[in-house]
Amino acid sequence: MPTRAHNHPAGSVAVIFTSRMTGDDADGYAKAAAAMEAIAAVQPGYLGHDSARSADGPDGKGLGITVSYWTDEASARAWYRHADHASIRDAGRGRWYSEFTVHVCEVTRSYAWARSETK
Repeated sequence: MPTRAHNHPAGSVAVIFTSRMTGDDADGYAKAAAAMEAIAAVQPGYLGHDSARSADGPDGKGLGITVSYWTDEASARAWYRHADHASIRDAGRGRWYSEFTVHVCEVTRSYAWARSETK
């Protein structure tokens, strides 16, 4: 489950993954994405993630952005080296992504706001 409207402590790490899809094997991608969420959620240092994908055209090739949050650089690197993550990453290069970028950043400030559901 994405971490909607949560603060992350200064010094934590954000891994920003942007991608464009090939449009191939949407079902396989959905299963792999769900597996990645489940595996990441139990990793030491995992704080959560936010994710969105644009609806550019009917071919599913829109821009996707996922930001995962980690307590520190060591936790983010351990996730990168995780065997299941590496396997799914390789499948992404071969099947699902036409391109992607990764940026790793330190969180220096974080705040959130959410509209209250009560009136």
